[in-house]
Amino acid sequence: MPPVVESSLAVKADFPIFARRFGGRELIYLDSGATSQKPQAVIDAQAEHLRSHNANVHRGVYALAQEADAAYDGARRKVAAFVGGRPQTTIFTKNVTEAINLVAYSWGRANVGPGDAVLITQMEHHANLVPWQVLCRERSAELRYLEVDERGELSLEALERELARGDVKLVAFAHVSNVLGTINPVAEMTARIRAAGALSLVDGAQAVPQMPVDLQALGADFYGWTGHKALGPTGIGVLHGREELLERMEPFLTGGDMIASVDLQSVSWNELPYKFEAGTPPIAEAVGLGVAVDYLSALGMEQVRTHERSLTAYMLERLGEVPGLRVVGPPEAERRGGLVSFTVEGIHPHDVAELANRGGVCIRAGHHCAQPLMRCLGVGATARASVGVYNDAADIDALVDALQAGREVFGL
Repeated sequence: MPPVVESSLAVKADFPIFARRFGGRELIYLDSGATSQKPQAVIDAQAEHLRSHNANVHRGVYALAQEADAAYDGARRKVAAFVGGRPQTTIFTKNVTEAINLVAYSWGRANVGPGDAVLITQMEHHANLVPWQVLCRERSAELRYLEVDERGELSLEALERELARGDVKLVAFAHVSNVLGTINPVAEMTARIRAAGALSLVDGAQAVPQMPVDLQALGADFYGWTGHKALGPTGIGVLHGREELLERMEPFLTGGDMIASVDLQSVSWNELPYKFEAGTPPIAEAVGLGVAVDYLSALGMEQVRTHERSLTAYMLERLGEVPGLRVVGPPEAERRGGLVSFTVEGIHPHDVAELANRGGVCIRAGHHCAQPLMRCLGVGATARASVGVYNDAADIDALVDALQAGREVFGL
């Protein structure tokens, strides 16, 4: 008997894309770790804003512009509240990649220099790796890594040893690994980092869509995430930062709206958060993200976590039925987010994804923007299935059926 899925949100009907058919098959989407599908409410909110309330923000006194201001600023308040943040320290960016680059540029170039170190982990997405490589190269600093153990987890003792060296200025790490699924102990890590006199930056791209996030409880100095993985639009991300740090930082981008005053030879900056939002911001996208977090809040993030954890446990057990299949990352669903990366002996991961596609199932294959981690795992790539609020046990069954059929195609 296959294991029982304990929770189902049964919200697939809210997502119009699932009316699509491919080769007569219904769409089975198991790639939410790359981007989530969008509920009708988000689609409608963006369309309605563009249809009826479109104007630039913070520039006009006419009624339409005031409506746009209210929509944009209201979305910021919703997004901040969703994760226990404050509007004035909630900065809209293009995505989490830009949020991390903002910190690397604006904080890093003023605070990291020769003799200093930035500490990251082997499990990082390139978005939380390459900016620190560039910073350390430019500032003659050292970039060091926390190793990932055989379970795909980090060691707090190893973190303590690195911090005890006394040269670490910042530690950057994922809340949830986009390859291993590992949920890192953020609050414990940030407490140790702060006690050592360093700062912390957390990449929450995989966490915010899946579980309750309370910025105050987590204690990170900077926390970034992206809208398109959280049922919202592409083109908008979020950076939350400690106010005293943001106040001292120079802007990342300069131009309109982020200024208080400009004359021929000098400039003064606008107040937070506008100081870091140069030019016309992603207004319609912010409106869409505001509705996305409303949708998730109505479901309840505890319920979302229960649903995705239950589906992940089911997926781990069902994948265990496929001969030659190896899962990477923690074996327990409780210790991972809603994704499972795996290899199948004798079949390249890209072929695994194509075989799944023949069964109508969308999964990811490749290095998942984590090439150093792939080398640590001893593989060139993995296949990855990731769940969302709209998935159910039947989607997992379809994936396993496609993999079993694919093994037959390869004569395995």
